[in-house]
Amino acid sequence: MAPFTGLGHGLVRAGHRVTLVTHGRFEPLVAGSGVAFHPLPVDPRAELESSRGRGLHRSATGVGKMVRFVALARAVVGQMTDDLLAAARESDVVLLAGATGPLGHAIAEGLSLPSLGVHLQPLHPTQEFAPPMLTAGSWGAAGNRLAGHGVNLAVERVFARAVPEVRARLGLPRAGTATAWRERERRGWPVLHGFSPLVLPRPRDWRAGLDVTGYWWPYNRESELPPSVRDFLDAGPPPVFVGLGSATVPDPERLSAEIVRALRRAGLRGVIQRGWGGLEASGDDVLTIDEVPHSVLFPRMAAVVHHAGAGTTAAGVRAGVPAVPVPVQFDEGFWAARLVALGVAPRAIPLRRLTADMLAAALTRAARDEGYRERARALGARVRAEDGIAPVVDAVNRLA
Repeated sequence: MAPFTGLGHGLVRAGHRVTLVTHGRFEPLVAGSGVAFHPLPVDPRAELESSRGRGLHRSATGVGKMVRFVALARAVVGQMTDDLLAAARESDVVLLAGATGPLGHAIAEGLSLPSLGVHLQPLHPTQEFAPPMLTAGSWGAAGNRLAGHGVNLAVERVFARAVPEVRARLGLPRAGTATAWRERERRGWPVLHGFSPLVLPRPRDWRAGLDVTGYWWPYNRESELPPSVRDFLDAGPPPVFVGLGSATVPDPERLSAEIVRALRRAGLRGVIQRGWGGLEASGDDVLTIDEVPHSVLFPRMAAVVHHAGAGTTAAGVRAGVPAVPVPVQFDEGFWAARLVALGVAPRAIPLRRLTADMLAAALTRAARDEGYRERARALGARVRAEDGIAPVVDAVNRLA
């Protein structure tokens, strides 16, 4: 969610009035940015910690996780309809993230509002890779495209009950989920993707209107580290950051102990972020923190261990430091594989297979091998030179 705060702030600076519509838990992220906030009633952390959400950890394959995710999302999506409608009625243009696309499309159509996709993941089918939500690999050109269409239809099915209700409320004719998706594709509905083409080049077989802009950096009020963090950093060599962001974990106490053992076997200090997983550790060589802007913290690290979510992956690349990705679910395995392919991470360690020995070995390579450090520094410098917000501002100006 953090990248959208920076995108919204960039649009505000360009003279637009912007409202971010998302779960109420994220409201503090826009404080001071000039972006208004409209909360949705669903709490994503509570859902991930529910019995339905915990079931995602029991699926070993991307397909299994996708099936469970669709079931989880269908159970809660109807609760968001009224708030999405209310916010859209106060708008002139609707920017839709991938997660709300089908419902947002129906609302924009019903209110005769222009709309634009703003995605953090490559959701459209391509021959070049399999859907990021399913796997980090490839199933061949035909298999990749077929699976991509299947994932898009699965996302449409999440809204199979909500969309017909909205269309009826707004006086639109009935339309099946597959029909609505095909119509958007026929019209060439525009989508801008907030990741760097240096990290993932635009697929060559994408249709016109699907563009990759560069990253959208989160809005941060703080430009200084908290005193306790600064003191810890100044007391020794650069440590390793370890955090899983908004990912939840089945056994945070065991995982925290494995992380500390890995750091000590590698001879490295650590800054451990609690996050939604509830990680916790103590000792002279480790510091447990809550939320600290990655843009301020990561450049001071020897390496970063993270869940490879789209936003955290971007923050690590921007900082120019090596990574050890620990993907948990959704598209994280995909971004983890990209970091390895770019030579800024020695390997990915899926959370369900993580051990202290595996993490220690990967950390030793990431933090002490000059090759990883140099490639990360070079990539970070090139990515920081990009302006991912300008193309979105131009697109919104045209629509508005």
